[in-house]
Amino acid sequence: MNLKDIPSKEIMPGYHGKLVHGEKMSWAFWTVEEGAEVPEHFHPHEQIMHVVEGEFEFTLGGKTKVYIPGDVVHIPSNTPHGGKALTPCELMDVFSPAREEYK
Repeated sequence: MNLKDIPSKEIMPGYHGKLVHGEKMSWAFWTVEEGAEVPEHFHPHEQIMHVVEGEFEFTLGGKTKVYIPGDVVHIPSNTPHGGKALTPCELMDVFSPAREEYK
């Protein structure tokens, strides 16, 4: 498959994702509008986030930091987290197990 052939879905306001699913994992390629926020939440999925472009303010377990291109963040299962795009962003997330609600 090629990412250009995968339709984008707006999963939440300002978060446009191209999603690839395996049996036990999901890989999300996000284009995020400046100012778009994901409220603090948690889920049973283990997650790894990678900032490809832009500046993304992210709170993990009560600690807030601004992440820039090249930064990688491990989000353990059931750990509260949320964020806001300070600039237009390109992010990648990997989730395990697969995010059934994103299919």
